[in-house]
Amino acid sequence: MCPACQWLVHAETLKGLAARAQELTSDGKLSEAVAAWDESLSLLPEDSQQHALVTQRKAELVSRIAADAATAPQPNAPAAHSSWWRTAGASAVGVLALLLGKFKFLLLGLTKLKTLLSMGAFFGVYWSTYGWPLALGLVLSIYIHEMGHVASLKRHGIAAGAPLFIPGVGALVLLKQRIDDPKVDAAIGLAGPVWGLGAGLAAYAVYLATGKPIWIAIAQLTGLINLFNLIPVWQLDGSRAFHALTSVQRWTVIAAMAVAYVLTRQKLLLLVGAVAVWRGFQRQQAPGDARTVTTFILLVAVLAWMSKLQGI
Repeated sequence: MCPACQWLVHAETLKGLAARAQELTSDGKLSEAVAAWDESLSLLPEDSQQHALVTQRKAELVSRIAADAATAPQPNAPAAHSSWWRTAGASAVGVLALLLGKFKFLLLGLTKLKTLLSMGAFFGVYWSTYGWPLALGLVLSIYIHEMGHVASLKRHGIAAGAPLFIPGVGALVLLKQRIDDPKVDAAIGLAGPVWGLGAGLAAYAVYLATGKPIWIAIAQLTGLINLFNLIPVWQLDGSRAFHALTSVQRWTVIAAMAVAYVLTRQKLLLLVGAVAVWRGFQRQQAPGDARTVTTFILLVAVLAWMSKLQGI
């Protein structure tokens, strides 16, 4: 929303998307209608009434889709000797459809020349070391992470550039204006690991469908990269989240890190936790934010688990 007048910045676009979603629903194209509502959600503030209303409409459509699927005739079971690539292809297409349908602006960064060139250079460096499958998985995982930041920036009406890859370092999104609200900065910071977590879960789902070790390797690497980004120091995502937390909330997150370490024995948590303890002893004024605490704890738990995944 506009900070001055509270008018929705994307009002006209939202009206068009709502009309399109309703038309698709009337035509029985429920999946496409869900995608239209998803696009609307990316433009609405999460605490607005419109966001809650659109979320409710989307949930109703998803329930209808699930009910239709449950009552639809079941196809004959595939032959046991079906080749693995058919299952892999179906899984990959499903994941791709989900990403393209719900997050159409994932393609936005690929239209920027500097993103494509830096991504190519990044891919080339890691291809020579780890081979192209893992290098490609790494590049896509980092790209999705960065586009999570872009999506959150767009939702909050903050101007920013496209992702820029730096071989040996990672990637970043350059802001074009200052963020003064610690809660907004925390939401934008954690959006990257949240999207990165989604990418890792998608890779793990493909592994479960195909049994190919490369997919679980990509999932593990994705977990490690995003867990590293939760270190609350410098410009890392965890530091931006800690700016919004009170002292009690910081120690709550630290306690969650300790529990996650006991359960997973992920040694990277020792580094994340050590820096978090240092930040916990610092006296800083912070507004406090329950959503940031909850998101941080969930990310620590699931990313630590993902980074220690074992094959089946």
